[in-house]
Amino acid sequence: MATTTNYGWTTPNDSDPFKNGASSIRTLGSAVDTSLFTALGGTYPGLRLVKKQTIGSAVSTVTVSDAFSSPYENYKILISGGVGSAANIILRMQLGSVTTGYYSNFIYAPYAAGSVLSVANNNGANFNYVGVADTTSINANIELNSPFLAKQKMINASYYDSTSTGRTQGICSSTSSITAFTLTPSTGTLTGGTIYVYGYGTS
Repeated sequence: MATTTNYGWTTPNDSDPFKNGASSIRTLGSAVDTSLFTALGGTYPGLRLVKKQTIGSAVSTVTVSDAFSSPYENYKILISGGVGSAANIILRMQLGSVTTGYYSNFIYAPYAAGSVLSVANNNGANFNYVGVADTTSINANIELNSPFLAKQKMINASYYDSTSTGRTQGICSSTSSITAFTLTPSTGTLTGGTIYVYGYGTS
């Protein structure tokens, strides 16, 4: 059998019968798969898109199911596009069916003053200030640790609106394994826009 120059993958000879074509393709494909698995450091390396969901029209809540699973421990959630029904709508996040045990601080500074302020969330029903919607766009940039694991969950989310910018950091004390999350606007509705969920590879 002939082989490739660099990795020695098995390929068919010119004289091999045509009927062996499917078998030869499977052999080559398996060799490529194995080489890439090794070269990239193992299962699911790097940052991979695991869920993409479009927000509906004039909705007051958005649930993203099957967002978290065993191949990944940590996640990045990005939202872009779309519009809100009003200016400076705060986005809130609930993990699965967990409605208690959210502890966080929203630390922010108004553009006009620059002084640092904060809003506490002590045993709340969700994470607050995880993103923003206005009449021109919906935006969020969220880092979430361990949602699928039987551990407490940690969030780090950026926030900005027409008057201020800040960051939400905190934990959800629940140790339940979570597979979904729900986004809820503080007021009004959301239309359009896309939610992207990326998983960080564990190796």
